[in-house]
This record gives sequence, C-alpha cells and structure tokens, in this order.
Amino acid sequence: MATTKLKGNEVNLAGNEVNVGDKAPEVNVVGKDLSEIKVGGEQGKAQVIVVVPSLDTPVCAAETRKFNEEAAKIENACVTVVSMDLPFAMGRFCTTEGIENLQVGSDFRNKDFANAYGVLIADGPLAGVTCRAIFVIDANGKITYKEICEEITEEPNYDSALQAIKNATSTSCCGTCQ
Repeated sequence: MATTKLKGNEVNLAGNEVNVGDKAPEVNVVGKDLSEIKVGGEQGKAQVIVVVPSLDTPVCAAETRKFNEEAAKIENACVTVVSMDLPFAMGRFCTTEGIENLQVGSDFRNKDFANAYGVLIADGPLAGVTCRAIFVIDANGKITYKEICEEITEEPNYDSALQAIKNATSTSCCGTCQ
C-alpha cells in the first residue's frame, strides 16, 4: 500500500496504484457546473491532473493559482484540478481567485478518480479526501509523470512537473516510442 505523510505522520493511500508507463484510467469527475469531465484515457492531447485535498486550504489554493498561471503558457494540454470539494465550492474558488486557464473537477460522488489512481487517503484526520499528487498523461493516454507529494502540507516540485508537461506536449514525438 502506498503512503504519504501529513505533518510528518504516515498515512496510507487506498485505491489502484498507477505508475509511469501505465495507461491512465479514464474516469469522470464533476465540473463546477455539475457537468461530467472526463480525465485520463486517450484524449489526443496531453493532460495534467493536479490532485489536491481541498481548495479551501492555503497550500492547495497556492498550487492551483500556480498551475492556472502556468497553464496559460502551455499549448496542447488540458489542466484539471481534482479534489473532493463540492462543485459549488470549486466554482466559487475559481471566481474569487480568477482561475480561468484550467478546469476543476470534483470526485465527491463515488471517489472513482481517487480509487482509480490510488490517491485516496485511507486513514488519519484527512481520511476520505485525496492526497496531493500530479499526473501528466500524454496524448495517447500513457502516464509520463507521477508525483505523490511526500508531505501533504507541502507544494509539489513545480519544475519537474512543468518539464514533464513540456515533454508530453512536444510535437517532435508522437509519444509512442520509448
């Protein structure tokens, strides 16, 4: 079972662990307008899935603002922030913070995303929400980058993630070669 830490204390992650090289599971999350948003799978363009526990926390808010800023610079990629927040709260956050360059998706209904990607916190005070993670998926639906943040209260490695996004959106390779 995969683990991460919350304020130095180890917590277990539940669900199906996926790794670099795996086909990204195709899952629906709920958009801020209650529409279904498909993440994962083959979509013909790169996908960045930014997983956060809740947009209501300072670290998650900062991370979402950072990816919103960087997403504006990325061509041929769709950036989706996934959490267990209710769609209405996600919409309010986007309006308040001026988030316009990425989409938000809630996994509150069935926790399908969290279980399919192995990012559901199984125990501890945050049991039932997602950990902090980033997945980059190429146009063919293959996971090319994965970061499960070692400490939930800390931001991810932006440089590595952004480089992985650039690699996944590169037009010099179709993404099928090793």
